Amino acid sequence: MLRQRPEDQPLPQANGLPYVHDLVKNDVQKRLELGISRYGQGLQPFNGRSALQDVYEELLDAACYVRQKLYEERKAAGLPEEEC
Repeated sequence: MLRQRPEDQPLPQANGLPYVHDLVKNDVQKRLELGISRYGQGLQPFNGRSALQDVYEELLDAACYVRQKLYEERKAAGLPEEEC
């Protein structure tokens, strides 16, 4: 039996939509295909790049995209500038 603490979000409800893991699996396959078509190979270890630097830069980009979306949604909801 699942135990919930009062501060937890509600348990997820089944809804007949696809599993997110399957969506991610499909996205990974597409990224592999893109890498092969663009670079002639998929991502491999010891490829001459810093994976840590690459992921850090990608996370910075992701944070910017999230902040953009938050700003747009808050602005569209009519919130004052300091709350956007």
